[in-house]
Amino acid sequence: MIRSQISKIKEKVSKDATRGAQSELLEQLFNDHYKYRWRVYKMNFVRGIFFGLGSVIGATIIVSLLIWTLAFFGLPDSILNQLDRTQTQET
Repeated sequence: MIRSQISKIKEKVSKDATRGAQSELLEQLFNDHYKYRWRVYKMNFVRGIFFGLGSVIGATIIVSLLIWTLAFFGLPDSILNQLDRTQTQET
């Protein structure tokens, strides 16, 4: 019983040490040895733009599906009137 617990603890410590060493190596590689940091910054910027754009498109799709579902099952007249007013103001 105690031996199995000790072996589990040893295994966990070994895995944690390996993960720590790997993350340390990656951090040093990025911070000290990466020659073209501007490429990393550019890639992160582009990734952020696409993340934001995808979030907006996804939210638009979800809201439109929600409104369509509510309209399919019967939407209260006050909400329909508000949607009609909003659409006429845009045009």
